[in-house]
Amino acid sequence: MPSRSSARLAALTVAAVCSAASAVVLTSPAHADSVRIHDIQGTTRVSPLAGQTVTDVPGIVTATRAYGSSRGFWMQDPTPDDDPRTSEGVFVFTSSAPKVAVGDSVTVTGTVSEYVPGGASSGNQSLTEITKPTVTTVSTGNPVPAPVVIDARSVPSRYTPAGDTAANGSVNGLTLRPSTYALDYYESLEGMNVQVADARVVGRTDPYSELWVTVKPHEHRNRRGGTVYGSYDSQNTGRLQIQSLGATADFPKANVGDTLTGTTTGPLDFNQYGGYTLVASKLGTLRSAGLERETTRKQSGRQLAVATYNVENLDPSDTTFAQHAAAIVDNLRSPDIVSLEEIQDDNGATDDGTVDASVTVNKLIDAIVAAGGPTYDWRSINPVNDQDGGEPGGNIRQVFLFNPARVSFVDRAGGDSTTAVGVTKVNGTAELTASPGRVDPANAAWKDSRKPLAGQFVFHGKTVFVIANHLVSKGGDQPLTAQYQPVTRSSEIQRHAQATAVNAFVKDILKVQKNADVVALGDMNDFEFSGTAKILEGDGELWSAIKSLPRSERYTYDYQGNEQVLDQILISPQIRRDGDFAYDSVHINAEFNDQISDHDPQVLRFRP
Repeated sequence: MPSRSSARLAALTVAAVCSAASAVVLTSPAHADSVRIHDIQGTTRVSPLAGQTVTDVPGIVTATRAYGSSRGFWMQDPTPDDDPRTSEGVFVFTSSAPKVAVGDSVTVTGTVSEYVPGGASSGNQSLTEITKPTVTTVSTGNPVPAPVVIDARSVPSRYTPAGDTAANGSVNGLTLRPSTYALDYYESLEGMNVQVADARVVGRTDPYSELWVTVKPHEHRNRRGGTVYGSYDSQNTGRLQIQSLGATADFPKANVGDTLTGTTTGPLDFNQYGGYTLVASKLGTLRSAGLERETTRKQSGRQLAVATYNVENLDPSDTTFAQHAAAIVDNLRSPDIVSLEEIQDDNGATDDGTVDASVTVNKLIDAIVAAGGPTYDWRSINPVNDQDGGEPGGNIRQVFLFNPARVSFVDRAGGDSTTAVGVTKVNGTAELTASPGRVDPANAAWKDSRKPLAGQFVFHGKTVFVIANHLVSKGGDQPLTAQYQPVTRSSEIQRHAQATAVNAFVKDILKVQKNADVVALGDMNDFEFSGTAKILEGDGELWSAIKSLPRSERYTYDYQGNEQVLDQILISPQIRRDGDFAYDSVHINAEFNDQISDHDPQVLRFRP
């Protein structure tokens, strides 16, 4: 399971957490006859007693955590107040294995602290805790307070209020409205014993023994059991992360659409890896929905099939070559052209100056042949060492695979890692000055990021231009549960600049030949409704073909229980105008706990 950073942040005052919130006058200590857990939690996200010493705060131990750097226990007041805004639970950080047991009645003296998981720069909300505790056990074997049931009726449909403009958009100082906003509702239960029942899995079990469920069975549900994320303005409020207090070896291996039947119960925590999290002391029983990997249909002889597939840092040491090959041959039905993203160099993450990827690519090609597929040929351009981002030393790049029995590659010398490919007019049609070539590689938009790879192909005598992309990731964006609302998506700045460069190159082709067949595809790291997609599409130069699918089918990735689009195939007006195209998002990875990549591949079929 993921643990907190070993460099645990010091306790933060209200002023530090809320940025511009008004300072608190501290009085110490707070007296036992006046302070209970709901007084510590207060009616905002930040405790009104932050920084103070509290004495003999009573509670019943509901759960203990003895692993990682976040050791301690949760306790809850068995005598709650009547204010739905104030939580009755709190985490007591002991730093070492706690010496209390579930059911103990205790009193705690310590310092009220606001801990920001991931650090202040993450933008996360803070978690109210009692630190440096002195714990006295009053009695043992007491009943644990009954869990609060979280279900479709209790969670509001509105996600979060807008933050306080005087506090840089932070919601930390706003009075909670748990009957109006989902994040306020979850915050009002922070540290308390909660329960979900018969919850559908919407985010598969990950390597850290975590999964995501929804308590809203009908919220943006699709036919495969997932919850689709289709708008910045319509959040899926029923999602909740599930971890376990027990041994991770016993954690269920769930796929999307499965169900945790019965009840799952435990304290509601907040962490940097997903925000509000039910840390289960009791897990429901996994019931499989029998989700199967999809297989696309085979294209007709006159259709060109072009695919994009992020193979997630593939290098020769990986054990997934046969599985990737089977996916390309069986599930994708051996597309004519495959744009691969995240092909690493021949020694993977070893940072010794190696940039060539011939061993990696040929190992995949051999595996495809062994799986019964065609003998693909390939084209790519080696990056400058350590200049394209990704895993240090890995030198990830895009690679074109193509079936020479079906499609020809137009080789034209001149393309290298630093030379920009251009467009010329020959006999009234567009041609690339280099094939393969890199699009505007000196542009600052591509700093520490993958440069687009352009290639010219011929299929049944018709020229098709393909541009393989892997735009900069969303790393650094504030999470959906951040204290700043609406959240800042800082990575968009560079991605928008990259989209502008790609669109400009497509414009260059269409200026020379307005009816050219152009396909821009790859891991765009952004949604089909995003500003990035709008810039890529421009003034009609391109159109994201995933929008030809029903909204419930538009996803290539599953992040924190939100099925969303990151991979796209965009097409020029001529391809769209012909109308003879079909798009398929082939779901073989994102929904499954035994995935070989975190992305689903996409396939476009059309007749040039």
